[in-house]
Amino acid sequence: MSLPPCPQCNSEYVYEDQALLICPECAHEWNPNEVVEDDEPTAKDANGTKLVAGDKVTAAKDLKVKGSSTVIKVGTKATIRRIVDAKDHELDCKVDGYGEMMVTAAFVKKA
Repeated sequence: MSLPPCPQCNSEYVYEDQALLICPECAHEWNPNEVVEDDEPTAKDANGTKLVAGDKVTAAKDLKVKGSSTVIKVGTKATIRRIVDAKDHELDCKVDGYGEMMVTAAFVKKA
């Protein structure tokens, strides 16, 4: 029977003690049946819907592009490539007709 590596130190020398798995290298104990929460950053759109990487979104209002005179119009579609933990621009998107750029989640709606 193969046991998963330690989530803390990635050690392969994990052993089982009743319902817990224990790592002898870092002394980390965990229950393999419990759901582990990811520490991945999350973002919510203008309506409060949770966004994940791969979602299709549309612009909820006209957005000025920093360093350019162009404007992303309402309804412009984009695909979220990844979500980053940032104060202002948390979505790394590929915006149709404009290319790749960072967008604030509060200014988009899930399509």
